[in-house]
Amino acid sequence: MKVIPTKFTDCFIIEPKVFRDDRGYFFESFNQQTFEEKTGLKVNFVQDNQSFSTKGVLRGLHFQKGNAQQAKLIRVIQGKILDVIVDLRAKSTTYGQYMLMILDDQSYQQLFIPRGFAHGFLVLSETVIFSYKCDNFYSKSDEGGIIYNDPDLSIDWPKLDIEFIVSEKDKLLPSFKEIQPL
Repeated sequence: MKVIPTKFTDCFIIEPKVFRDDRGYFFESFNQQTFEEKTGLKVNFVQDNQSFSTKGVLRGLHFQKGNAQQAKLIRVIQGKILDVIVDLRAKSTTYGQYMLMILDDQSYQQLFIPRGFAHGFLVLSETVIFSYKCDNFYSKSDEGGIIYNDPDLSIDWPKLDIEFIVSEKDKLLPSFKEIQPL
């Protein structure tokens, strides 16, 4: 496993070692011991989630507040997305900054997102199966979000040949200025 630092403290791109032969491929998608050795972080994942979406679906930007904050290890099982994270950590030198990353089923890259980030993604392929591990259980009463097209964040979403498909709930999310840092 290769671990690549990002501009955000404790946020890493994870590249698993993929073994290929005439039968297909094999890779270890997560190994707790190796992860801790290479990142210096202790993480105990307690919940795995998976979603299916079609081209143009935009999910996010979501986060959990207070004691329900979640670190996540995300990956694409099938398809391709543009993944977006926003640093909401009050004392971070990168507070309010975002990062874009393409995740797909060809590179097998994963992204480890520490607690204190908003997260979202846009589906670029016809369909996508998206999977992620969380180090804390989901809490409906602690969910939060930021509107995806917030003018202060100015996220550089790509143009697609179709309109973005955004849930009614996500269309009503507050602006970046309206949320409290985590």
